[in-house]
Amino acid sequence: MYPGQYAKQHPDKPAFIMAESGEVVTYRDYEARCNRLAHLLRKQGLKREDHYAIFMENNARYMESCGAGERAGLYFTCVNSYLTAGELAYIVNNSESQILITSEAHRETALAAMGQCPNLRLCIVVDGPGAGEQVLNLDAAVAPFPDSPIADESLGMAMLYSSGTTGQPKGILRPMPDEAPDHNTLLFNFLQKLWRYREGMIYLSPAPLYHSAPHAAVNFTIRFGGTCIIMERFDPEEYLALIGKYQVTHSQLVPTMFSRMLKLPDAVRNSYDVSSLEIAIHAAAPCPVQVKEQMIEWWGPIIFEYYGATEAQGLTACDSAEWLAHRGTVGRVLLGEMHILDEAMQPCPPGTPGMVWFKNATEFEYFNDPERTAEASSDDGSMSTVGDMGYVDDDGYLYLTDRATFMIVSGGVNIYPQECENLLIVHPKVADAAVFGVPNEDFGEEVKAVVQPMPGHAPGDELAAELMAYCQLHLARQKCPRSIDFERELPRLPTGKLYKRVLRDRYWGDRKSRIL
Repeated sequence: MYPGQYAKQHPDKPAFIMAESGEVVTYRDYEARCNRLAHLLRKQGLKREDHYAIFMENNARYMESCGAGERAGLYFTCVNSYLTAGELAYIVNNSESQILITSEAHRETALAAMGQCPNLRLCIVVDGPGAGEQVLNLDAAVAPFPDSPIADESLGMAMLYSSGTTGQPKGILRPMPDEAPDHNTLLFNFLQKLWRYREGMIYLSPAPLYHSAPHAAVNFTIRFGGTCIIMERFDPEEYLALIGKYQVTHSQLVPTMFSRMLKLPDAVRNSYDVSSLEIAIHAAAPCPVQVKEQMIEWWGPIIFEYYGATEAQGLTACDSAEWLAHRGTVGRVLLGEMHILDEAMQPCPPGTPGMVWFKNATEFEYFNDPERTAEASSDDGSMSTVGDMGYVDDDGYLYLTDRATFMIVSGGVNIYPQECENLLIVHPKVADAAVFGVPNEDFGEEVKAVVQPMPGHAPGDELAAELMAYCQLHLARQKCPRSIDFERELPRLPTGKLYKRVLRDRYWGDRKSRIL
């Protein structure tokens, strides 16, 4: 049932509840807020298939900021709330966003970015004061508009960003169906069945809403007439307490969250009732075998895993029983047509790693970037890859082994090291630099930099501290190295290409997989 219909039949039912503050937003309030903001976006001149961006932390105004675009036929881009002003400006400009919605907590960064975005006509602050004609308070801006739908409602959708190996993010654009907002896409229908969503469900969201999976999960729950409990930030004990408090039935996590809950003292862990859970889904990063075994033992066979990318060109999945029979797998293909191919684009036999390709189940392109769309596609355009390496067993279950792009997955967050490398290399005391992921028991991977100092500059803690501070000044904290080692000379091929795998393999030892 579409939220607008549900608001008429069950107006006082909570659409979502903010976990920390306890603020409740009912379906009546949610629908009214979305409609008023949709009117404002139209008044500002945004027409079907135009773009706007959202840059803020999890808060009670996030979902209406998305929901207005869904009703107005617009593309909305949810931006990582940890980005710097320069990084934000790149995405705003690249996405051709005309309006930026932010919060008081991120106001300074948003306004600094706005100065670098000549086509950005307006910044809306959801919980802070306006300032002139270009910075408006949300409630004041929407006050003149009715809470009824706009006259030309049509389905809009997210255009989220996935970074590339060059370090520059790329927008993942899907064709926008010319349908009413209550239309369910093929991908929506598939994921609803896969995630076992149902009317009346109670979903606990522990992750940032700018991520594709949490965003989709909360959105789908509301479209199904359920109630979302949205955590402002993840805390392992608070998460367990919320399950019992609200009798949560569904949730989606990343392996780092499993790990942090398992590290709670047994007396604390076992004091919370999790029996209401029907399904706990995890994705974004492969789960360590030991962690998943312990979670299934603790929560029972309700743990469900899937593997896919924001591009949604294909997907694999497995339930607890399948995983226990194929420990370490990320499942069998359920969406798209999967192929494991070698460098000559020839099929790899079972057990032999190759590049994971999917015959595209859904259409997508990288926004205004035909070159990178082509780079991720086969010559005939029928298949695409995000650069993961893996193999299938005799039963068709996929096991991931490596990342051809050296992408780092830390706590479920994708980090592409090229941007940090490029920054380090321009530092006057750095002759060469390599950035890659190394094992981290809690996060799966962490960012490591290996630096070749310029002559006359001694390697050591003082230089490492200076370089880490330099990175933190220019990059989001997730992209910055947590430690720096030094080498007299980095291994480069005669072509000039950095032979990064030689460096990285020292930190991974004899592990069969380079993915935790």
